Parts: sequence; C-alpha cells; structure tokens
Amino acid sequence: MHLHSSDCRCGHCTAAKSPRNTFVIRPASGKITTISAMPSEPGCCRGGGCDSAGVSKPAENADTADAPESAQRYSWFISGMDCPACARKIETAVGQIPAVSQASVLFATEKLVVSAPDDIRAEVEATVSAAGFKLKRSDAPKETAAAPGFWQENRTIILLAVMMLAGWLLMQVDERAGQIVFVMTTLAGVWPIARAALRLMRAGNPFAIETLMSVAAIGALFIGATSEAAMVLLLFLLGERLEAFAAGRARRGVTALMALQPEEAVRVSGNVRETVPIGTLRPGDIIEVAPGARLPADAKLITASASFDESALTGESVPVDRQQGETLAAGSLSVDRQVRLEVISQPGESAIDRILHLIEEAESHRAPVERFLDRFSRIYTPVIMAIALLVAIIPPLFFAAAWQPWIYKSLTLLLIGCPCALVISTPAAITSALAAATRRGALIKGGAALESLSAISIIAFDKTGTLTEGKPQVTAVIPLADDDERTLLAKAAATESGSSHPLARAIVARAAALQLEIPPVTGQRALAGSGVEGIVGGHKLLISAPARLEKHLLSDRQRDQIVQLESAGNTVVVVLENERPAGLIALRDTLRPEALAAISELKTMNIQSVMLTGDNVRAAAAIASELKMDYRAGLLPAEKVAAVADLRKHAAVAMVGDGINDAPAMKTATVGIAMGSGSDVALETADAALTHNRLGGVASMIRLSRATHANIRQNITIALGLKGIFLVTTLAGITGLWLAVLADSGATALVTANALRLLRKK
Repeated sequence: MHLHSSDCRCGHCTAAKSPRNTFVIRPASGKITTISAMPSEPGCCRGGGCDSAGVSKPAENADTADAPESAQRYSWFISGMDCPACARKIETAVGQIPAVSQASVLFATEKLVVSAPDDIRAEVEATVSAAGFKLKRSDAPKETAAAPGFWQENRTIILLAVMMLAGWLLMQVDERAGQIVFVMTTLAGVWPIARAALRLMRAGNPFAIETLMSVAAIGALFIGATSEAAMVLLLFLLGERLEAFAAGRARRGVTALMALQPEEAVRVSGNVRETVPIGTLRPGDIIEVAPGARLPADAKLITASASFDESALTGESVPVDRQQGETLAAGSLSVDRQVRLEVISQPGESAIDRILHLIEEAESHRAPVERFLDRFSRIYTPVIMAIALLVAIIPPLFFAAAWQPWIYKSLTLLLIGCPCALVISTPAAITSALAAATRRGALIKGGAALESLSAISIIAFDKTGTLTEGKPQVTAVIPLADDDERTLLAKAAATESGSSHPLARAIVARAAALQLEIPPVTGQRALAGSGVEGIVGGHKLLISAPARLEKHLLSDRQRDQIVQLESAGNTVVVVLENERPAGLIALRDTLRPEALAAISELKTMNIQSVMLTGDNVRAAAAIASELKMDYRAGLLPAEKVAAVADLRKHAAVAMVGDGINDAPAMKTATVGIAMGSGSDVALETADAALTHNRLGGVASMIRLSRATHANIRQNITIALGLKGIFLVTTLAGITGLWLAVLADSGATALVTANALRLLRKK
C-alpha cells in the first residue's frame, strides 16, 4: 500500500501529519482512487468543520465547536426524549437563556452540552424541567434506576382505549351517554398534552406537535365530534409510545459500548495491588488484567506476549498475538492469560471514548430528523386557526352578517382542519411497512429510517461478518515433505486440539469433517506469540504464522506459495516437523452464500456497492473481485467514518456492518444497517437490522421503503385534497357540519385502507 500526505478537505490547512491520512485504494475494476481519513491532528476541520462542498463553516454544536475562551462547558444526561424533535425543543429552550453562548443536544448519547461564562447550571435545569424533560449532571454519581413496568409506561393509552370502547358501546344504547364518555375520554387525554403544549409555548415553541393535537381535540369537541377527538389523542399517544420504544432501543447500543470498558481496574504499585475506579488511572500506571477480562484503558503490554480478542473494536474474528511493548486499545479482551500493562491514555480519551465521540460527532453533523407532522404543524395549525377566526368575525363585523351561521361555518372549518387523516396517514403507512418488514426478517427502527432508505443510492459494506461468515475455514492443505494432505491435517489437528483459537478450531473441525483419525499428542504447549507445539508420533511439531519463523527455515519457493495463498485472501500457517517445513495450511473467512446475488440485485436497482474493511489490501481485493464491487481497505473506525462521509458528499449512503467498530460509520451514513449476528452495539446503534442475517434483505428493505414513501405521498394528497375541497365548499355555503364530519372520517378511512396495502408488499 502506498502512503501519501494530504491536505485537509477544505483546502485551508494541512491536517495530515500521519501517513494514515490518505489511502490508495484499488477497486475490483482496477481503478486507483484516494480517500482522506478523518484528521488525526487538530485543524481547521476540527474547529468549525466543512460543509459538503468543502467550504469552511461555523460549527453547529458545542461538542464540536470551539466555545469562546471565557466560556465554561457544562454537561447533563437527559431523560424523556422520544425523537430528535425533542432535542431541538430543549436546544430552543436553553438557547433563550441570555448567559448561554452555545447549547447542543446529542440525541444518540442523551447528552446536553452548554457553554456559558458563568455557572448557569441551576437555571438550565429549571428551564429544561419547565419544558417537560429531566436532567442529571454528568459528573453526578451513577445510579441504577429500576426500569418502569409495562403498566406504568402504557397506562394512559390503555385507559383511553378502554374509555373509547365503553363510549362506543354506550352509543349503541344511549347516544347522549356515549357522547359524555367520549368527552371525558378527550378531556382525560388532552390534559397532559395541552399542559405540555403550554410549557413548550413558554419555552419558545408555540406550534409544536402538542399544540397541534390540543387544538385538534378541543376544536373537535366544540363542534361535537367527540369520538374523532378521542381517537386522534389515542393515535397520537400510541405513536409517541412506539417512537419512545424505538429511541430507547437505539440508545441501548451506546450503553453496550460503554459496558466494554470496566468501571474498575487493578492497579499495581510494587507488591501492592488495589482495585480503583478507571477514572483515577493516569498514563504510567501499571495495571493487571485477568484472562477473559477487558482492558479499562489504552495500554502498552509489559508481559512478554499474549493473545487478545480485539473484535469489539476491529470487527475481525481472529484473536491477535501481541508482543511486549505493543499498544492495545481499551475494550480488548485478554484471551489466554493474566497480563500486566502500562496505561497510556488519559481518563476519557481511550479508544472506547473516542468511538463514543465519533458517534456523537456523526450525530451532530447529521441533518436533524424531523417528523412530518411536527414540521407541517408550524404552518398548518396557525393557518387553520387564523382562517377559522376570520370566518367567524369578519362577515358579522364588516358585512352585517348574522353571527350564528358564520360561527357555525367557523366550527366546521375547525373540524375540516382537524388533522385526523393527516395524523394517521404517515404512521399508518409506516406501521404497515414496519410490520411487513418484520415478517420478512428485517427490523427497521422507526419511520425516519424507513423513509431515508428510499433515497439510498450507495451502500457501504463491512467485510468480516457482513459479506463473509465471520468463521475461518480451511481452504487448502499443502504438504511440503513426505506426508499426504490427510496425514498432515491429522497431525496439525492433534497439535491444535484443545486450543480456543479460531484458527485452531477451524483446523480441528476440518479434520473431524473428514473423519480423520487424530494421533495422540504429548508435550503440547502454546508458544506465546509464535504458535503451538507438541510431540506427535515421536516427532516435534510446531504450527506457526510465517512471519514468526526465522527466514532460513522457508525456501524462496515456499514463501512464493505463501504470498499466492495470502493474495487469494487466506491466512496461512506453517507446519514444521523436527524444525523442517512439513506443510502449509490456508484458512479463509468464506463469503456468505447469498453475497454475490445480493450485490447483483442491488446493481439492478441502480445502487452502487463498496466494501470498507480493516483487512489488508490483498485480502480485500480477493473478496471484492469475487463480488465484483469496489473496496477501500486498511481502514480504522475513524477512517471508515471519513470514507462514509466522503461518499455522502455524492449521494445518500447506507452502511451495513456487524461490529462495534462499524457503529460510528453507521451513524455517519444516511442509514445504518446491522447484521442480526453482529455485536449488540451494532444492532442497537443501527437504524435497521437484518434479523434473518441474509444480505438479500437489504434490497427488500429499500424496495419496501420506496413503496412506503410513495404511499405516504398518496395519503397526504388524499387528506389535504379532501380538506381543500371542503374548505372551499364550506366557505361557499354548499356543505355543512355533517358533510365536514363525513369528509374527515372518510379521509381517515381512505388513507388507512391505502396504508394497509403495504402489508401485502413483496
């Protein structure tokens, strides 16, 4: 791989101080392209950022922008947010505090960051509380709160549903009694929503969705549409609950990422060992990590050698042998022994912390997801209220018309303006589509992700565990001496028996599949950083990676064979018998059976595919050649983020992955898609997941998303079209209250029926 330096993408300064900042990529087509990695040093893009065209611009939030020199930063964790719209409500409320210079809500990590010259924490907390949300200072002691039960979370929805059912039953017996129950249901449902609307008005959000729902319900009560008023509130609360559930699921991915870093560490000072919080660790401290435990901080290995499972951060399934003096990232797992390390990272600056920061940064650089109704209500609600008011007062005041007929028309307009059909049009389509996706083994987390999928024209795939199975298998056994393939494999399996290393398990599994007779082994032992050895049939066998062997042990021809195998995407181990080469065993993480068909299907949909991997160029080129797709290799998590950001300059991008290292790239992409067999963090952080673990589901999701997008447009056209028609006919005196009720109910029925068609979508 050739390495070059590069300028910052905005062209205003040079950010590249490391050769990792630019990569030469050789796609399957043979064309050479370059990609800039995320700057590793502070530069112009760190301070204010660059827009998609590369033009320098001011940063949009406190987490990435440079606050004024005199300002102090304060942070809190927020509870009660259901969607990014809630984040904007908090930002608006806090931004009205005069002393606040910057306020930013990071929705993915439920974090509020405020910059101010003075300590205004009490004022911020009071303001956010008044807006209906709760804050907890980030430096407060951790508390484990009991999760609310099903009844506590859903009691309002259940009570409203029961009251509506009771009202409908009473209507069959006594219409007046039924109307009274519907009125009581509406008042019970509208009270908390109207109270929230008033709080948001005081906080600077006069036309939030809560205002829309309050006006719709109360307006419907004024004209006697009691059942419709109650149904609007029930549907609204149900939609809010489902959205809160999806948001909670997404946030658990960040919690899982944080859980990779233990809260305590064993610090060693001389002969004294003490258990300390990881926040007290400083560079130079000596720590011990037991087998099966994770590193609490970035550290340098003091022990002679050891194996570490780094899949949580790299996504690669094979443990890595590390030698004394090599550095390891926080979250890596010690596989086979207790190790001693020297801490090299400051508190809050470990690899896990950096990935969390990447997630937050991707969230802040991403355009906020805005729900359709919230966006539309900013215009729709005040316009309808203004028109109704004008209809009620202008004719009597200026044209001596009778008050009663025009008040009647005004109330009719309020009913026409009642957004029953609009409220249900989008969630009905989305709910139907999500149900259809679930039946086909795909989990799509909410309407925003579903709608965004329709615009995707580039899909970036992680390699290991996504395009491949994530389980190495023996692909070739090449004797170099007198043994045949079966004998060589049997000896290797005997030597590797009992090892937990994935390559060892693959060799043993291959021998078992061929029903080979495994000879007895004695003196078996693992050689840290070198391989494994044992005595088989009176001969000393050693299995090792080629790089760990002395150069004179392998001939030039044998080394050429190893290069050829590695060029085909294999990992190669050498079997030595009595210190002489006895054979080569090649192992490879095989492609998923459906991978080629899935990539071909995406091509027919005019969607470009590109593979992003941390593997070496030779392994990546081999996989990309088989799949006939482009690739970018040798990427760390931050560089995957930069690659996705680069692709997003040209089109909407989906990122498909399965590892924790893919989470920041998924957040940077327009839509993140996780494989069902992937890590908890990837599954919970992604916008969608393939629960059946088949790549063909990606194309199916996009087709469904496109159909849903069209369905939503149709529903909105039906709802607004009917309202527009009856608005004109009401003002002209052609239609009255009962036809307005019929129009509203009819529009609701039509959009619901249209949305249900998505359940049959293939």
